[in-house]
Amino acid sequence: MTILIPLLIVGAYVGWNIGANDAGNCVGTTVGAGLLSYRRAIILVSIFVVLGAVLQGGNVMKTIGKGIVTSELPPIAIITALISSGLFVTLATFFKIPVSTSQAIVGGVAGVGFAAGADMNLAKIGTIAQVWVICPILTGIIALGIYLLTIFLLKRLSDNSIWQKAPNVLLIISAAYVAFALGANDVGNAMGPIANLGIEPGWLGLLGGVALAVGALTFGRRITETVGSGIAPLDVVTAFSAQMAAALAVHYFSILGIPVSTSQSVVGAVIGVGLYHGVRTVKLRKVGEIVIGWVATPIAACLFSFGLYKLLLAITT
Repeated sequence: MTILIPLLIVGAYVGWNIGANDAGNCVGTTVGAGLLSYRRAIILVSIFVVLGAVLQGGNVMKTIGKGIVTSELPPIAIITALISSGLFVTLATFFKIPVSTSQAIVGGVAGVGFAAGADMNLAKIGTIAQVWVICPILTGIIALGIYLLTIFLLKRLSDNSIWQKAPNVLLIISAAYVAFALGANDVGNAMGPIANLGIEPGWLGLLGGVALAVGALTFGRRITETVGSGIAPLDVVTAFSAQMAAALAVHYFSILGIPVSTSQSVVGAVIGVGLYHGVRTVKLRKVGEIVIGWVATPIAACLFSFGLYKLLLAITT
């Protein structure tokens, strides 16, 4: 029981990081389009991220807890994995880089698993990596489809005064939906390693959801600025298309129990719609920085957690 308290504290720290880094993925497009103020948007995120974590956070939690490392890890290994991933996400958030928190925690868990000589499910790791590559491309295609369909309907129903207000309402709904999907998927990244110890996932989901919400409220503005205006200029329809595409993809993979990157999903969607308006509308340098972060994050987190765990073992034994 004494080790449980520091485990929960570190897990909450990772959840705080996820909320801070991924809040922009939920409402960056909404704020960038000028529909909601940052404060109102972040309150919306906080509510729905907790709902997603509590109602559907268990599937990804099981994958992170037992799907990557199939044997039970000692508590010190779990703490090492969480600290390693948390530090990388903190640095990325400070520098306004929307990295994949999923990649950070999967890399951290894999690193301590290898260091501890635990049984590893390499097939599951391979599946997760494949989804990481597919997801931003998929959301880009889905976002473009939603955008073209929405534009078509707007032109056909341009005389309907009620419909003219629909894009604004839909954008807010999509922001709430992507926040729900964030809670459902990313709470597993924060609390999944702790679930390895057999703790009730419902309480872990609530704690993780609250930690995500606090992170969004206290330190989420920096990434919101990058997603909202740092990649491509956004209007209401473009923002709605990007958010809805990302929410659909993240929610789908959450149901399957696969930890995906909300950052990759939203950024891929924004790029997909942005490219439709021409390559010049997309800030390719910023996209390049983001992609480098995606590649480096799981590798760096894995190596760091591997080395840190070996160092801790050498000190304590």
